[in-house]
Amino acid sequence: MAIKSYKPTSPSRRQMTVTDYSELSKVAPEKSLLAPLNKKSGRNNTGKITVRHRGGANRRKYRIIDFKRDKQGMNAVVKTIEYDPNRSSFIALVEYEDGEKRYILAPYGLKVGDVVRSGSDADIKPGNALALSDIPVGTFIHAIELYHGKGAQLVRAAGNMAQLMGKENGYALVRLPSGEMRNIALNCMASIGQVGNIDHENVNLGKAGRTRHKGFRPTVRGSVMNPNDHPHGGGEGKSPVGRPGPVTPWGKPALGLKTRDNHKASDKFIVKRRNGK
Repeated sequence: MAIKSYKPTSPSRRQMTVTDYSELSKVAPEKSLLAPLNKKSGRNNTGKITVRHRGGANRRKYRIIDFKRDKQGMNAVVKTIEYDPNRSSFIALVEYEDGEKRYILAPYGLKVGDVVRSGSDADIKPGNALALSDIPVGTFIHAIELYHGKGAQLVRAAGNMAQLMGKENGYALVRLPSGEMRNIALNCMASIGQVGNIDHENVNLGKAGRTRHKGFRPTVRGSVMNPNDHPHGGGEGKSPVGRPGPVTPWGKPALGLKTRDNHKASDKFIVKRRNGK
């Protein structure tokens, strides 16, 4: 899908680009698949801010997505391709032969009227979902389960795709978009193809307001704060951080510190890290 720009009627308009949504179905979302989505604004269940710089997002409702693709052995017709405010990818409303409707992630190339299917008898074409054991080596996939029956957790963002590299000892070797090589159980489900809306990464927001609409409030550098607000603050003029390395507002090392547990249980499934080690 193309990127659309505007005449430079203002400085921000000169840089701003948006996704051309002309290929989407101009219909209201399926009411039976909507759920309320309350704003958190970075607060936890006790009302304390646990994520800073959040708040003020546009109101939206959650679209219930079928990440499990567990309705197998039945064809479904794509009724609409729709925008989803909760994710970067587009979603497709599909209707099964028994009349049930579900939302799925819309892969690149999927169109209204196409037929999708889930199960071992499905063809290897975009939108179909199969277990990794039934997918040929070398196929590009997305919406991959990490645990059988839990639903897709990997490769769900716009334009992303992974590649099935091999199968051995009950596991499939998958190369993820980050470059990480990981073993995943063969009975886990995955969808064929690349996630749609591949031009999402090329969109230029152009102005601060579009960031605010997403729910992100301004972030201020610690070096321009006072010393009682941040460890980097204080000093005359532009001052160094005064420490061996940058830290968080609470004094913990930041910017490059590895936060992953050194002895995490899933380490044994990672064949090659995304950083090449």
